Amino acid sequence: MTILVTGGAGFIGSNFVLDWLAANDEPVVTLDALTYAGNLANLASLNGDSRHHFVRGSIGDAALVGQLLRGQGVRAVVNFAAESHVDRSISGPAPFFETNVMGTLHLLEAVRAYVAGLDETKRQGFRFLHVSTDEVYGTLERDEAPFAETNPYKPNSPYAASKASSDHLVRAYRETYGLATIVTNCSNNYGPWQFPEKLIPLIIHNALNRKDLPIYGDGLQVRDWLYVGDHCSALRRVLEAGVPGETYNIGGDNQKTNIEVVRAICALLDAKRPRADGASYAAQITHVTDRPGHDRRYAIDPRKLAGELGWRPAEAFETGLARTVDWYLANETWVADVTSGAYRDWVARQYG
Repeated sequence: MTILVTGGAGFIGSNFVLDWLAANDEPVVTLDALTYAGNLANLASLNGDSRHHFVRGSIGDAALVGQLLRGQGVRAVVNFAAESHVDRSISGPAPFFETNVMGTLHLLEAVRAYVAGLDETKRQGFRFLHVSTDEVYGTLERDEAPFAETNPYKPNSPYAASKASSDHLVRAYRETYGLATIVTNCSNNYGPWQFPEKLIPLIIHNALNRKDLPIYGDGLQVRDWLYVGDHCSALRRVLEAGVPGETYNIGGDNQKTNIEVVRAICALLDAKRPRADGASYAAQITHVTDRPGHDRRYAIDPRKLAGELGWRPAEAFETGLARTVDWYLANETWVADVTSGAYRDWVARQYG
């Protein structure tokens, strides 16, 4: 038996593939279009590993997906493939709907056709795990209860709206066609291999290069931070024991303001890679104009996942952040490779 991981060369996807093959020997087929955020270097340690097969392609290519499903005897699909950065979705929404909505539709159609041809035992055992975000729920007030699986969808950015649409598609294929789908909605991930447009790797990269550390608005936006390794273990548990048709929220139980996170990164870098002039990296913090529709607070209520499947995060934010900073300090060549050319131009346009 084999699993198909879409978007498996991206940040969370590549961590999932690496963790999956570290935990068991079930083969993985990785499908990734290798857009700017997909990077085969993330999976370099699997070169020559017979358990891993990489295919460059899009989830929108139903013929290719169908060929992979049939040829590899796939028993589960884990769908990470998505355009995922809010700022980019504000600058140009169309690619987010092309990939996250239409791409998911084509993927579901290919999976539906494949599952229809399986025998009853394999059809009953098949799973489609759709990895989504807490941003579909919108924003929370400071004292409001964290997001539960029953919260209504209130997306506030084009990215969040595209992911909400894909979640609804996945649910509809369960209700209409009986496809064994499961949806997970996670909080903000951090850890190795994250493309330096997201907050934590961006701050590390800019700090080391003596650039401004851009903070939107007052920096008091709250996020629930989830170490990517914990996210991967939660997904493995959901794939193992999750109930088709259900949604599971995955959170790290670590609510921090953006400015707290940035100051914590600066303190770690002050200790691990001090500036030559002896000043703190915090001196590079710069507040910039807030982005449109910026959600004020996210927080996840993890009780369903803990109570029904027995999963809880293992990594505290302080230790996870230290591990993350250490990884970026040890992998500066990877960072340099992904932050060249078009990426630098985009950052200049975005942050000024």
